[in-house]
Amino acid sequence: MSHSNLEKSILGKKTEYVSHYDPQLLFPIARKINRDAIGVSEPLPFIGFDIWNHYEVSWLNEKGKPIAALAEIIFNCSSQNIIESKSMKLYFNSLNNTSFKDTDSVQALIAKDLREKLQTSFIRVRLIPLAHVREEKLHPMFVGTCIDDLDIDCSVYHNHPDFLQTENDEATEILHSNLLKSNCLVTNQPDWCSVQISYTGNKINHEGLLRYIVSFRDDNEFHEQCIEKIFMQIRERCSPRKLTVYGRSTRRGGLDINSLRSTEITAVEDILNMRLCRQ
Repeated sequence: MSHSNLEKSILGKKTEYVSHYDPQLLFPIARKINRDAIGVSEPLPFIGFDIWNHYEVSWLNEKGKPIAALAEIIFNCSSQNIIESKSMKLYFNSLNNTSFKDTDSVQALIAKDLREKLQTSFIRVRLIPLAHVREEKLHPMFVGTCIDDLDIDCSVYHNHPDFLQTENDEATEILHSNLLKSNCLVTNQPDWCSVQISYTGNKINHEGLLRYIVSFRDDNEFHEQCIEKIFMQIRERCSPRKLTVYGRSTRRGGLDINSLRSTEITAVEDILNMRLCRQ
């Protein structure tokens, strides 16, 4: 899907909301478009997953009674496509007045539709009826050292990888920041994100890393592309032996998008789908 196709789509425009099942509402975007721009090629230099949490999920049972649920959707980063987030919301809204036999039927249908659009070998969809949710633990922030309190001057608000510098010391660190912000490539709406960077290698200068994270502030990127760009630029500039970049975004339209790219994570069971306080 080219950028010209994006401009011709319904995305970022006034849209009629459909309340009966319509899988054609899902709008796939090829990962290759943005990966080519940041030097990501096959075989992928990372392993990882995208995690979507949806908090506005509902359908009808066979008696016409509404059912409300949460949805957790996880698919691997080797999928051919991503799904544009507004189209995901429109798709889920199309379930609102559609009757299903049970939760398993809805779950299976969503998994089938997303697998076809994403062109992925792995997807896991889990629907959690609200009545079955006991207690959801909120995490105030990522684990590790928060670098947000560093007293630095900032004046660059477009991606600037030259800020990334290493020191002579060897380090194994987990760092995080809540100051990552970019703007949607389609709608220009702000995307707010917390990012955790775990690495082993030459120590990354903390002040430079924070300036680097802030430098995304006025850029237009999809969330997944931001995390992959951070991974690739740290890999290129700092040459860590091990690297994991995990971004968790705030909700828009009831959806939060969370991307993890790593040299170490090999299975979805290794990922904690932790809900941060801003989510």
